[in-house]
Amino acid sequence: METRKVQVTGGSTYTVSLPKEWATENDVSAGSVVEFHAERDLLLLAPQRDNGRVEGTLDVEGLENRHELTRAVMTMYVSGFDIIQLEATRITAEQRRIIRDATQGLVGLEMIEETTDRVVLQDLLDSSELSVHNAITRMRLVSLTMLSDAVEALIEDDDDLAADVMQRDDDVDRLWYMVSRVFRTVLRNPTTADEIGFPRETVFDFQSSARQLERIADHATKIASLSQEIGEITGETAELLDQLEAEAIAVPETAMDALLTEDSDEAVELANEARSQIPDVDGTAREVDGQIREFDPQSAQVLGLIVDSLSRTADYGGNIAESALQKAAPRPQS
Repeated sequence: METRKVQVTGGSTYTVSLPKEWATENDVSAGSVVEFHAERDLLLLAPQRDNGRVEGTLDVEGLENRHELTRAVMTMYVSGFDIIQLEATRITAEQRRIIRDATQGLVGLEMIEETTDRVVLQDLLDSSELSVHNAITRMRLVSLTMLSDAVEALIEDDDDLAADVMQRDDDVDRLWYMVSRVFRTVLRNPTTADEIGFPRETVFDFQSSARQLERIADHATKIASLSQEIGEITGETAELLDQLEAEAIAVPETAMDALLTEDSDEAVELANEARSQIPDVDGTAREVDGQIREFDPQSAQVLGLIVDSLSRTADYGGNIAESALQKAAPRPQS
């Protein structure tokens, strides 16, 4: 850290000098234009950059594994590159199929060029057009609906509904990657925070909560998959599972209300309410555990995993409530 003394020139203008080492490293010299970004009591200084697209190149030579190549494309996207060039001596047909499938799972990313040794992807959406608020609101709706439908598929032995739940997981993942991309871009470029209309701290809280919603969707997918391994659930066990599902979903629902409200007092009240609901979930989970002991070993094991997923959903809601409390808390002065 370096310090500078603020001086007054011309009787009314405050001036401060820039550290020479920083200016040299960032190509700032006499006549350069710099940008100031105000964040409450902070003033961020950055060299003015052109609005050109951020390009990145990745060597995919020999990278034939679907998971690894898909992960590589997603990592470049989340890192904030607007143009992604994938290069190899010769890009195989299988690699092209994997890249095309990965592109379809990412918001705004399109394949714009293909040659024998290169595939170029470009993000066609401007950062200002991406709404983190809308994305997490959509993630909330889809993930919690998935969970409700997964439990219904379990109780009713509805394999078609279970399959539909598993397909919807792709929608949540697509939104999760978009939120992560915006978050990393905001960290790197303060201008983006101005464009999307939220301070960086709020974007962090949104990204943290989006991660919890993505995990809830994963558990909904797990429940839907497990539901296909056992038959219809009836009687008191079905009633308790319905109750557990309702109680588990109520936690992230209330927590998300806390996160999205602009009223700090209301946010604190709702977040604490969400956290207070978790013991009810734990109690009902124990009741279900008691019921499933009467099932055959295989069914009991499957139902135990489902109860665990519902309990974890409540815990993830508790994590969202923590983010809501942090967002609502007074900000310390520097």
